[in-house]
Amino acid sequence: MGAVRNILKAKGNVIYSVSPEITVFKALEIMLEKNISALLIMENLDLVGIFTEREYARKVILQGKSSKGTKVRDIMSVNINSVTPDSSIDQCMQLMTDKFIRHLPVMDEGKLIGVVSIGDVVKYIIDEQKFIIENMEHYIGGS
Repeated sequence: MGAVRNILKAKGNVIYSVSPEITVFKALEIMLEKNISALLIMENLDLVGIFTEREYARKVILQGKSSKGTKVRDIMSVNINSVTPDSSIDQCMQLMTDKFIRHLPVMDEGKLIGVVSIGDVVKYIIDEQKFIIENMEHYIGGS
């Protein structure tokens, strides 16, 4: 099975990130505009946290906080699991399953170079399986 670098090559290295000082409301506006469910939180080029819809639901809505009065810093997840470009797709799936997470920042020598979501991993696996099936059909069919 492939590596994370294969996913990044196909999807690109677009990273959506914000400062920990913005409000949750502003972060949600960005997520809506970009049609994403997570934002990486950067401070001085360092990855310091991740903010997801899950954090919003659990740490703002369920606790009765205001999204306009709460900073991302106050609710972001700081226990960040990450992978490298050489991490396998199997390693990503295992980490996502074990830690109940859907987004993995991709770090290369301490530098953030991308992010892989559970959707990216599933798409990669489906595409790889289609490719294998097509090759087997051609092999069986003699072409």
